[in-house]
Amino acid sequence: MNGIKHWLAPDWPAPANIHAATTLRSGGASCGAYASLNPAMHVGDDVDLVKQNRQLIKELLTLPSDPVWLDQIHSNRAVQVHSTFAKGGRGDLNLQQADAGYTAESGVVCAVLTADCLPLLVCAADGSQVAAIHAGWRGLLRGVIGNTITAMEIPPSPPFTKGEVSQPHLNLSFIKGEAAQLSNIEPNPPLCKRGARGDFLVWLGPAIGPNCFEVGAEVRDAFLKKSTKFTTAFTEQSNGKWLADIYQLARIDLAMLGIDKIYGGGFCTVTEHERFYSYRRDKQTGRMATLIWRE
Repeated sequence: MNGIKHWLAPDWPAPANIHAATTLRSGGASCGAYASLNPAMHVGDDVDLVKQNRQLIKELLTLPSDPVWLDQIHSNRAVQVHSTFAKGGRGDLNLQQADAGYTAESGVVCAVLTADCLPLLVCAADGSQVAAIHAGWRGLLRGVIGNTITAMEIPPSPPFTKGEVSQPHLNLSFIKGEAAQLSNIEPNPPLCKRGARGDFLVWLGPAIGPNCFEVGAEVRDAFLKKSTKFTTAFTEQSNGKWLADIYQLARIDLAMLGIDKIYGGGFCTVTEHERFYSYRRDKQTGRMATLIWRE
């Protein structure tokens, strides 16, 4: 790899047993629109090249196991992941439909794929738990962050045996359709008694920047219906649209959850062409992987 670093390491005061990274688009085997370190199976890239990229990522980051990939559906669903699910391929029977994975097991790699949506990493201050969250505006609106934090506050269940399908701690429905999605918004889940949310650390990874994320008035209205605190995350445009700050949306959500140890942000996947994939910019493109695990 010629000494070039093909990933970002979060700048946060995580415990020494916590390891995390976001891959960049350089240093891989894919070509053309997917050049070059694309780990996503679902975007039209050559499957064999994606498998090569996944192996490269495992070697580059010295991962203790294959990442537990998710079938991401812009939902609010968080699933507890175990070592039995680290098989990696889309189409695998154990691939979960969810947008966040969390674990208390050592050596289990939680992972999400993004190309403009916001990847969040979460760890407990004592290093006992980790989570990776995929949060576009739909996931943020539906409460994927709050559902993940609440699930992490519930005592972890034992690993599943071979052949079992894991179930999320929170059996939350996925709202289909834009109209339904904008009108059926659940409040953030209540705090469980197990621990203090102030003990969680959160890192905000590379996402679309506030000067590039244009949304319609209906998106802003849906967030303000959930809480007027989201007002500061939107800037009105002359064309009747709004610029949304996805980092600010996440920070407001986290603050309402009682979490103030928030790090990262400040990236823009759209404008930083050489480092990041961007669906909004390119449409046909790869994905970055954001991963976290504990020793």
